[in-house]
Amino acid sequence: MNDRFFAPMREALAEAALAASESDDVPVGAVLIDAEGNVVARGHNLREATGDPTAHAEVVAVRAAAASLAEVSGANTWRLEDLTLVVSLEPCVMCAGAIVAARIPRVVFGAWDERVGAAGSRYDLLRDSRLGPAVEVIGGVLEDECSAVLTQFFESKRMSGSR
Repeated sequence: MNDRFFAPMREALAEAALAASESDDVPVGAVLIDAEGNVVARGHNLREATGDPTAHAEVVAVRAAAASLAEVSGANTWRLEDLTLVVSLEPCVMCAGAIVAARIPRVVFGAWDERVGAAGSRYDLLRDSRLGPAVEVIGGVLEDECSAVLTQFFESKRMSGSR
């Protein structure tokens, strides 16, 4: 297991907890880190809070990173080619597209998503050379913890009769 990503994944899990507690959204969190492991941007699911179906944790974090880098450099930039995305759940197809478009070279995720994952389980868009350079994918980091957060969330929804 690649333990250098444990601390950033715990940051992503903290973001996931915010998704659930603030807006009762699916608890997925993401952070973008630089080469030294410093968090550049954070995001968590905001679909319920905003009514925006594209407000997945990864997209929220990518938008925040681009804005932050523009603020620091004084120039608009959408290329996040020096950052690593760490996310608690395997990215979906939409998020994989955003990752490729933002030129993020590495994605680290916790729980696999056999239903709609696009980083190696259901689909493998991040490593599809037809879309550009392959993204390095490291899956299963703190997988048990990441999976448990999602399982608990959905079990509580089933018990309450919602979703």
